[in-house]
This record gives sequence, structure tokens and C-alpha cells, in this order.
Amino acid sequence: MPVLFIPCLALFAGLCGLIWGADKFVNGSVGIARSLGVSSLVIGLTVVSIGTSAPEIIVSINAALENSGGLAVGNAIGSNLANIGLVLGITALVAPIPVQKHLLYEESPVLLLITALAGLCLYDGQLNRIESIALGILVIPLLIMVVKYKRSHPDLKSTEVSSTDIDLSLKNSSLWLFIGLIALLAGAELTVWSAKSVALHFGISDLVIGLTVVAIGTSLPELAASVMSAKRGHHDIAIGNIFGSNLFNLLLVMTAAGMISPIALSSDVFTRDYLALATMTLLLVAIVAFALLKGRGKPGGAFVSRVIGVVLLSAYCSYYIVLWPSMVVS
Repeated sequence: MPVLFIPCLALFAGLCGLIWGADKFVNGSVGIARSLGVSSLVIGLTVVSIGTSAPEIIVSINAALENSGGLAVGNAIGSNLANIGLVLGITALVAPIPVQKHLLYEESPVLLLITALAGLCLYDGQLNRIESIALGILVIPLLIMVVKYKRSHPDLKSTEVSSTDIDLSLKNSSLWLFIGLIALLAGAELTVWSAKSVALHFGISDLVIGLTVVAIGTSLPELAASVMSAKRGHHDIAIGNIFGSNLFNLLLVMTAAGMISPIALSSDVFTRDYLALATMTLLLVAIVAFALLKGRGKPGGAFVSRVIGVVLLSAYCSYYIVLWPSMVVS
């Protein structure tokens, strides 16, 4: 077991580097955008949304370069599962989460469509460049549509960035952007190397490592932010952030690896992991619909209760029960 000390230490350091680097990268990006006169609305919908997925994206690219495409795909799918089951579940346990109507009528159809398209890409047991490029390029029209919609509905403030959040000069912002990017690259290198070392030691696939340790590790920023926001009473955008993060994971994180190098996948990726993700995504949409129906006409409005939080966590734990045989060394 001492042989694992260095890989485990490197994994911890790598995940810390990813989390810290993503924070500085986002701060620097927002500062630069502000200095260039970009509105807070656009910053929130683009820079911040993509920036919070930076750890997963960098890990995905690095994994592909290290011939560990399975880790990249596992990270994307596992992060989405963790966002729904772990992050949203724990956040709902901390405090009930308000639900907005637009989540059901606007974000839900888009998330379901992208999830279905991702399934088509994974169905044949491989993720090639053409599929990855076709799926990844959908980010552009999606961002344009979202920005246009939010501009025409200024009452929706979920994506606004407070002017007091980031107040840096262009020079300082550029410095923090560079430092954050270096930390992300270093953290990704350590994370991928250590994850591969642990997987090799125990004889399990890099896919399973991506689905578990790496996925949870790169979801820690979302978990910490959601829980802290809920404790402070600013948890009204928690579900919206989950929708956005899951979209970017499928459109950018998973496809980044496929664009670099075609990935051959085991049949379990579709029959076990993707179907689990599709089920959890449908559960998320059903929960939003149920909350809106139950909260119709009530003074407090619609919200996700603590009971639903338990359901989400239970569903997430059930996936690990299904995954467990692949994690046990024979």
C-alpha cells in the first residue's frame, strides 16, 4: 500500500489545483471581460458558465493526450451524475430549493435533446472526431440563444454577476487568468497521472476512475458553491446551474477528448453509465415538473424539498451499487 502514497497525494494535490485554478481562471476571465466592457449578463452566461467547467475540460483534454479517453468520457458522465445526485441532493438537504417555470419549458427540452444526442454518439461503442465536433459546435448556437433570451427577459437575474464580486484591473485580471490556467494545466496533469496509476495498481479501468474519483473531485467546486449559497439563502439558482453545467459537460468535456483522438469504449459505457445518466436526467426533469405542479398557487411557490434531496442521493448511491462489480478487484 505504501506504493500508492505518492499517486494518492498527487491526486489530492491535482484536484486542489483544479479547484483553485478554476476559481482564479474565472476571476481573471470576468475581470478581463469587464475591462473590455462586456455586460454582466453575457459574462455570467458565457465566461462563468464555461469557466466553472474548466477543470473537467482540462482533464478531458489531458486524458486524451495521455491516451486515456475512457477517463475523459467517464469524467463527463460521472460529473453529470454527481451534479444531479450528489450536488443537488445535498443542497436540497441543506435548504429547500426554489424552482422556476422556465427550467421546465426552456432548459429541460434542451438538456434532454443534448443528452439524447450524446447517447447516439456513444451507442456504437466509440466516440469519433466527426461526432465530437458536431456535438461540440452546438455550444455556439446554444449560447447565442440563451443570451438573446435572457436579454429579452431582464427579470431573470440568475446569471447576473454582481459588480462587487470581481473588481480587478486589466493587468491583474490577465495575471490571474494566466496563473489560473497554469494551475489548471498542472492540476490536470497530476490528476490524470495519479488516476491512471491508481487504476493500474488495482486493475480497474480508467473509465471507472473517471466515473468516480475524478468526477466527484471535479464536481467539488459546484458542491461547495451550492451548499454555501444555500446556507446563506442564495440558493434560488442551484437547479439552473446544474442544467448549465451538465450541458457543458456533454458538449465540451466529453467532446474535447473525442476531437483530439477517437475513443473506443466498452459496451458498459452505454448500457450502464449512459443509461444511468439518461435516467437521472429524466428524474431531474420529473422533479422540476412535480415541484411546479405541487407548488402551483401556493404563496411560497415551487421548490425541491429535503425529501427529494434524499431521493436524489439514494438514486446516486444506487448507481454506485451497479458500478461496484467493476470496482472490485478479482
